[in-house]
Amino acid sequence: MKLLSLDSRKVLKILKKAGFEIERQKGSHIILKNYLTKRRTVVPKHSGKTIKIPLLYGIINDTGLSKEEFFNFYL
Repeated sequence: MKLLSLDSRKVLKILKKAGFEIERQKGSHIILKNYLTKRRTVVPKHSGKTIKIPLLYGIINDTGLSKEEFFNFYL
């Protein structure tokens, strides 16, 4: 599966479906935590900009999900 650049709003929506909750925000960076798995990730929220593929890989890696699992929440 080929990854696409997504905006932060879509990434946040996917992560919330995957069980992550907003823990706090510092400036334009939103810190999310899954309280069941104790995993944490940071999503930058810059208006009008997309999250590029390398950073998206990092976010997916932080969550412990596979690419397929991540995009299953997108559908």
